[in-house]
Amino acid sequence: MPNIFMDTYDVIVIGAGHAGIEAALASARLGCKTLMLTMDIHSIGRMSCNPAIGGVGKGQLVKEVDALGGQMGLAADACGIQFRILNASKGRAVQSSRAQIDMHRYNQYMQELVMHTANLEIKEAEVKRLIVQEDRVRGVLTSRGEEIEASTVIIAPGTFLDGLIHVGLKHFSAGRLNEPAASGLGDHLKALGFGVLRFKTGTCPRLDKNTINYSKLIIQYGDTNPKPFSFATDKLSQKQIPCHLTYTNQETHKIILENLDRSPLYTGLIKATGVRYCPSIEDKIVRFKDKERHQIFLEPQGLDTHEVYPNGISTSLPEDLQLKIIHSIEGLQNAKVIRYGYGIEYSMVEPTQLYPTLETKRIKNLYLAGQINGTTGYEEAAAQGLVAGINAVLKVKNKEPLVLDRSSSYIGVLIDDLTTKGTNEPYRMFTSRVEYRLILREDNADTRLSKLGAAIGLLSEERYALTQKKIKEIERGIKLLKNTRIKPTTEVNAVLSRLNSSLLKREATLEELLKRPQIGLADIRSLAKFTIAQEVEIEVKYSGFIQRQLKDVEKFKNLEKIKIPVLIDYAIIPSLSREIKEKLGKFKPLNLGQASRISGVTPVAISILMIYLRKLNG
Repeated sequence: MPNIFMDTYDVIVIGAGHAGIEAALASARLGCKTLMLTMDIHSIGRMSCNPAIGGVGKGQLVKEVDALGGQMGLAADACGIQFRILNASKGRAVQSSRAQIDMHRYNQYMQELVMHTANLEIKEAEVKRLIVQEDRVRGVLTSRGEEIEASTVIIAPGTFLDGLIHVGLKHFSAGRLNEPAASGLGDHLKALGFGVLRFKTGTCPRLDKNTINYSKLIIQYGDTNPKPFSFATDKLSQKQIPCHLTYTNQETHKIILENLDRSPLYTGLIKATGVRYCPSIEDKIVRFKDKERHQIFLEPQGLDTHEVYPNGISTSLPEDLQLKIIHSIEGLQNAKVIRYGYGIEYSMVEPTQLYPTLETKRIKNLYLAGQINGTTGYEEAAAQGLVAGINAVLKVKNKEPLVLDRSSSYIGVLIDDLTTKGTNEPYRMFTSRVEYRLILREDNADTRLSKLGAAIGLLSEERYALTQKKIKEIERGIKLLKNTRIKPTTEVNAVLSRLNSSLLKREATLEELLKRPQIGLADIRSLAKFTIAQEVEIEVKYSGFIQRQLKDVEKFKNLEKIKIPVLIDYAIIPSLSREIKEKLGKFKPLNLGQASRISGVTPVAISILMIYLRKLNG
C-alpha cells in the first residue's frame, strides 16, 4: 500500500529547470496552489551546458517571455556579465540579444526566488508514474510510494528522462553529470500510449582559467552600451567582463579523425538523433572536412569561479583524447581540465501529440514543456514552461486557453512548428523560421505581448503602464517626424552631403529623410534637436515592408479564425483522401490554419474542409 500524501494541488510541476521554473512561477503567481517536484532542490535553475542566455532567434524568445510576465529576462539581467547584440550590422528583423551569465549566481537567484514565492511548495522526489483515471491525469506517484493529487500536471524533465551519458566507449545512467536520471517515467508514458523517441545532446569540457595563455587569444568585449533583456530593467548591475576567441587547427582535426573508432557517435553506441545546429567537435570535423579551422569561444562561467566554457568543442570522446584536443589549440597548450565533456541521450515525446496549449491529446490536464517536446536550449524551454504554466492555471479556473499563433510571436512559431510538424532532431529556434520576423522583433515584444500578459494577470500594472507609455512615445515620435519639415538650407545639405545622401532641393519632412537608407535616428536628432524613441526609426524606415507583412498576417488570420470542432469525424467528409483523413484525425488541428501546416495536407483538402465546415455551421 502506498503512502497517501494528504495535500492536493491545483498544479504539479515535475522538474526544476528553465521550463519547470517558468511553469511553477506562472502557476503560483496566478493564485494556484502549486507543487514543484525535483530530485535535488540545489539543482533548481542550474545551467547544464553553456553559461549564456539568448542568441539568434533565442533572444526574441527571452524578450517575449519577459513581456508576458515570465522570469528569465530579469534573471539574465541580474546575473549577466557580458551583453551583446548579435547581427548588429544586419537588419532589425534578425538582430538578437545574447548575454554571458554568471551561472552560479543564476542558480542561486532562481533558487531563492522559487523558494520564496507564495503558493509554491518544493519537494524532493522522483516521479515514477502518473495517476490517470478515465484519460485524465489525477496526480503522480513518487519512488517512495507517495500519491500526490493534482488537478493538472506539467512534465518538464529536461535531459533527465532515461538519461544516458557517454564518455568515449563508456556509458552510464545520469540526467546530468553526477546527477541520477529519472527512470521509469519514460516507460510509463509509453505504456500510456505516447510515442517516445530518443534524442542526443552534449556539452564541452570545462577548463581552469589560470592555466590558459590569454596572450595568445583574441579578446572579445561586450557592447559598449549593453541593453538588458527585460523591459523593466533600468540598469545592469553586474561587472562586465570579456570573452576570448581561439581556433582549432590541422593538428586538432588529425587527432579527431585518427580516433573515430573511440567515438560513441561513430561506433554506433549513440543511436539517438543529435543537434544539427550545434554539433560535437568530432561531428564538425567529419562533416566539414574542407574547413581549416573552427571557432572556439572561451566563456567565463562566472565572476568568482576559475571554470571556463570552451564553446565550440562539445564532445563525447574519451577523456585522454579530449585532453589531446585541448592541448593542440592555440592558448590551451597547458590548460587543465576541471570537468570533461560528454554526450547524453534522453527520451522525448513526439510533440505532434500535443495541442498548441501544450496539453496532451491523449491525457487531459497533462502538459509537457521543454526538451521532452524535442527542443534544445534554455530559451525554448522557458517559453514552453511559461505557456504550459499559464494554460494549466486557465484549465483549473475553467477559462479559455492561451494559444499564441505564428503571427503573434516567436513563441507561437516554436509551438506551432512542434505541434503541427513535429521534429526529427532537437529543435532550435532561429529568425529564419519566422515568416513575419519584421513585425516580431525584439524591440517590440512588449508592445506586442504586454497587454496579453496583463490580461492573464502575470504582468503587473506598473509594467503594463510602462509599455503604454512607450507606445505613446512612439506615436508622438512618428507624428513629430510627419509634421516637422526641413528646408534645404546650407547647413542641412552639408549634413546630407557628409552622409552621402542626396541634397534637398525642396522642403521635406523628417519622416521622408529617415526613410533614406543612409540616414539614421541619430542624424535626424542632429537636424531637429528633439528626442524620439529608438523604436520610431524602425517603424518609419521599414514602414512599407511592415505594412506588407501586416497584410500577409491578415490573410493568415483568416484561416486561423475558422475553428475545427474537437470531436469532428474526418472519416465522413467526402472527397478527402484516406491519407489526409488519417493525418487530420491523428493531429486533431484546432483551426484551418493549423490544418494547412500539417505535412501532406494539400490546399485542395483545406478547401474541401472549409466548405464542409461552412455547411456544418449552417
